[in-house]
Amino acid sequence: MKAVLSIAGSDSSGGAGIQADIKTIAAHKLYAETAITALTAQNTTGVYGVVEVDPEFVAQQIDVVFDDIRPDAVKIGMVSSAAIIEAIAERLVANEAKNIVLDPVMVATSGARLIDDGAVEALVAKLLPLADIVTPNIPEAEVLCGRAIASDEDMESAAKELAEKTSGAVLVKGGHGTERADDVLVTEHGRVVWLRHKRIETENTHGTGCTLSSAIACGLAQDFEMQAAVSKAKSYVTGALQYSLALGRGNGPLNHMWDY
Repeated sequence: MKAVLSIAGSDSSGGAGIQADIKTIAAHKLYAETAITALTAQNTTGVYGVVEVDPEFVAQQIDVVFDDIRPDAVKIGMVSSAAIIEAIAERLVANEAKNIVLDPVMVATSGARLIDDGAVEALVAKLLPLADIVTPNIPEAEVLCGRAIASDEDMESAAKELAEKTSGAVLVKGGHGTERADDVLVTEHGRVVWLRHKRIETENTHGTGCTLSSAIACGLAQDFEMQAAVSKAKSYVTGALQYSLALGRGNGPLNHMWDY
């Protein structure tokens, strides 16, 4: 069985972070492994507390996973400090990690800030160059590029700019747009691919970014080409949102269905 390692924070509500990653990996019938970077007290309305894990212990979690059940892909989510980022980067290089998916989590769906200012610079310097794909949403891409993104042209330009700082692909997600949910992928070969999707009007969006990046990691672990892994992951998240809407839930987390 293929294995995917999630390096991310814990969400006590179960809708995002490590918990969403485990559900997504299991739904893809792969083996989930974790290295927890922070504990959060949160739900769909906000983040009410964060306790960071000691960077040395984050590094130890990564090492013991690689020493025993080596992952076929790695997803990186919430990394709230420069020290944790440096520890992760060092251990991924030392363990020769492959198929690295970086979801630069900076702000929760509820609007809560999840990363300090010093960590952003470390993320760009240490983790972007290691990533096979980076998956920022529009607000995150704006922080990483230092400018506003208001159009398709802006999204494509930002994706190309970030691609120059990585060893792989960049997916700028358009879910924060007002009318559609179109994403733009710049592949590892520099090809621009738009993934056009109609917006699903639902409030059950807690954990969508975590789910998408984990699903991409699952595809890469199963040896899919990058564009195929991204397309399959997008379809998985879209299906979950559609099912959530059909259930008629109120504001809540994205539903993770085992048969997607």
